[in-house]
Amino acid sequence: MPELPDIENYLAALHPRIIGARITSVSVHNPFLLRTVEPTLSNVEGRKVIALRRLGKRISIGLESELWLVIHLMIAGRLAWRDQTSKKRRPKTLATFEFDSGALLLTEAGSKRRASLHVVQGDDGLAALNPNGLEVLQADHAQFAERLSLRNHTLKRALTDPYLFSGIGNAYSDEILHHAKLSPIAQTQKLDEGEIERLYGSIQTVLGDWVKRLRDETGDKFPEKVTAFRQDMAVHGRFGQPCPECKTQIQRIRYVENELNYCPRCQTGGKVLADRGLSRLLKKDWPRTIEELEAARSKF
Repeated sequence: MPELPDIENYLAALHPRIIGARITSVSVHNPFLLRTVEPTLSNVEGRKVIALRRLGKRISIGLESELWLVIHLMIAGRLAWRDQTSKKRRPKTLATFEFDSGALLLTEAGSKRRASLHVVQGDDGLAALNPNGLEVLQADHAQFAERLSLRNHTLKRALTDPYLFSGIGNAYSDEILHHAKLSPIAQTQKLDEGEIERLYGSIQTVLGDWVKRLRDETGDKFPEKVTAFRQDMAVHGRFGQPCPECKTQIQRIRYVENELNYCPRCQTGGKVLADRGLSRLLKKDWPRTIEELEAARSKF
């Protein structure tokens, strides 16, 4: 799922392309995409784009007459830009937004249709879609600490809760926790002041660095190959590969469609976290430390 750095990169690329441009037409190619009835989609045609905002992990396009197009890419949704001279329609296109400056295509890979489009009126309509998570890059340490301690969750769950923190998902939470050298299953209300300060600093560093890195990579182009798995990430998507800090093999826990990636030496004091499925299956044979894990591997 595109997260805060990816959404900010999309917004930076969209700004020079559509701010001040008019929407000439909107074509929805899949009936499951549009989630609102009023205002109608036809109301946006002919309107000039006057604002762009990130709403959590959503992209909000502000138009004249206080209308907003709100796009949620979910897991597999992506955006592509087509200039005025091209008539090519990409495979799996869910919607085409035609501007007098070009066209924005909303695509979604896979068979599950989770991406969504809302048309809302005014700030009240926009606010109804906002989970009101804390904007971590704008928050100070005190605001972050207060929000973190609201509920006693694991750090992984807390960071990815859109009602607590805005824009952080599965990938960047792994990266943040590795940078902070904190266990993903540590309880939020049991952290000491030093750990909270370290986590806050890691959020600023990791998200700030990735926002800049993605913008530098994209330049004046439109973002392509937006993915949660990047080669130069420290732990996310790197199961079985060496930790860039200590060379211990990265471990993971899979759950539903997500996975948690971590370094057992840097983050969990040498403890291998139990995978719900495999640990129940293996019971006493489940390796609980790095040493037990390495000993088990040496048998094969």
